[in-house]
Amino acid sequence: MSNNLVEVTVTINGERRSATVEPRTLLIHFIRDYLGITGSHIGCDTSQCGNCSLLVNGRAAKSCTLLAVHVDGAEIITVEGIGKVDNLHPIQQGFWEEHGLQCGYCTPGAMMASIELLHQNPNPTDKEIREGLDGLICRCTGYEFIVNAVRRASEIMADQNSSKEEV
Repeated sequence: MSNNLVEVTVTINGERRSATVEPRTLLIHFIRDYLGITGSHIGCDTSQCGNCSLLVNGRAAKSCTLLAVHVDGAEIITVEGIGKVDNLHPIQQGFWEEHGLQCGYCTPGAMMASIELLHQNPNPTDKEIREGLDGLICRCTGYEFIVNAVRRASEIMADQNSSKEEV
């Protein structure tokens, strides 16, 4: 290990966390190896599959292409930070109801990319969902169930928003 270590501090899933790392440490390794948060998966290490996607300051990012030092001070949300078993995030609910996974390896990245997609476009068409998830590689589902899951999450979010407006 190099003597040129740096301290990186982030707010991850609402908790401020720090670790001392080599400057070349990728964000995915920082999160998994130094912080012990393992829901984000390593797929290709080349930014092709999207399995490592998470939210950095509210935007979906592939964590295998970001250095941890570049997100020092950032707010990061991983799949562990979006909902709880007794209070699922709409994207988790949509994936559960529509069977938007098979092996589950790409699911965390797909969920995180879908959250950003739905924030940008709350009512996407199937074509827009497919385009929004273009950077995701799933080797199991053929994407149909993932598209259905994102569409269902969109419906759940719309229902939640209309319920809030009625109050």
